Amino acid sequence: MGIRRVAKGTGEFLLETVGEAVADMILTVLACGLLACLALIAYLSWSFSPRLSIAGAGLLSLFLAHGAWGTFRDRAKGRRRRGIAAVTTAGFTLTAVTAVFLVLYAGDCGCL
Repeated sequence: MGIRRVAKGTGEFLLETVGEAVADMILTVLACGLLACLALIAYLSWSFSPRLSIAGAGLLSLFLAHGAWGTFRDRAKGRRRRGIAAVTTAGFTLTAVTAVFLVLYAGDCGCL
């Protein structure tokens, strides 16, 4: 009886460990692929038109700054964000989550 329980527990432990290693590897590959795509987009954009690249980066910065301002400012109680404020706040949140994902998983990537 005791040996079966030990064998079952060991098997579950090994399955969980291998599952976590595979999941970590998949997330790392996805993060490296996303980082490579972002670098390719920046390279192609710069080679097409440096002026438009700088203008686009400026507009993206304004968009994210407005989203950050909307996220961290104090709102009146019971008021919802509407229109452009809701879009920029969602864009800022999505960008922040993507940045955290890249820092956590692409940091282990050998491509950096």
